[in-house]
Amino acid sequence: MRTELVSEPGDAARPNEDFASIGLPASGQGGSLVVLDGVTPPRDGTGCRHSVPWFTARLGGALAELTVSLQDVPLADLLSRAVSRTAEAHAETCDLSHPRTPQATVVLARWSPESVEYLVLSDSALLVESPGGTVTALLDDRLARLPRSALATDALVDSTLRNREGGFFTASADPSVAARAVTGTLPRAEVRALAALTDGATRWVERFREGDWADCLALVRKEGPQTLVDRVRALERADTDRVILGRSKTHDDATVVYVEF
Repeated sequence: MRTELVSEPGDAARPNEDFASIGLPASGQGGSLVVLDGVTPPRDGTGCRHSVPWFTARLGGALAELTVSLQDVPLADLLSRAVSRTAEAHAETCDLSHPRTPQATVVLARWSPESVEYLVLSDSALLVESPGGTVTALLDDRLARLPRSALATDALVDSTLRNREGGFFTASADPSVAARAVTGTLPRAEVRALAALTDGATRWVERFREGDWADCLALVRKEGPQTLVDRVRALERADTDRVILGRSKTHDDATVVYVEF
C-alpha cells in the first residue's frame, strides 16, 4: 500500500485550518483517512473562544480514533459521535448556537479487505479510481448548486443557507448534521486508489480548469500530492487580475491525501 499526505497553509503567517490523517490498525487489516477543511471565521467573531485549528484538531482527532477503533460502526454514526464529543469539550465556555461557531467540511474513507466506505460533507472531494482506471468524484455539491446571488454576503449565507434545509451543511456543533452527508460503500475489489482533497487543492479542477478529476488523480499518482499543491499555487500567483479567483482568497489551505491499494 502507498500512502501520501500533504497539507499546506494558504498563508504562512496564519495557522493551517485543515486537518488530515491516515490510520492503519495494528491488525494490519484495512485503514481509514480523515480530511477536514476548517471554515475561516468572520472578522466579527464566532461566539467561541477557540480557534478553527483547535476545532479541526479536536474533531479530526476524534474521527481518526473512531474510524479505526470502531470498525463496525457506520461512518455517519462516527461523525455524529465525534461532533458530540467536540461540542462537549467547549459547550460550557462558548455559544455553540452561533451560526459561525467553528466548523469544517468532512471527507472520510475506511477500507477493509471486503469494502470501502465513504462520507463527504460539504465542498471537499473524494476521488475513487477503479482497477480499470475510471475515476469517480464523490461530492456533496449542495453549495455549488446555490445561485451566486444567494452567496452575496456572509450575513446572508449565515441567516438563510448555512446548516439549513435548502442550503448546505458543515460539521459544527450539531451531531444530527451527520445524517446530511453523502455516504456509501463500494466493493474493495472495485477500488485501486483514493484521493481526498480540500477545496484549496480542488481549485486545479474546479477553478482553473487545468484538467478533469481523472487528470487530477493521475497527476497525484505520478508526481505526488505536493506537485498538485505547487501547481495550484503557481496558478493562483499568475491570476494577478483576479479573473478566475474573483473575491476568493488568493491562497487557501490545501490538503491532499492519497491512498493506493
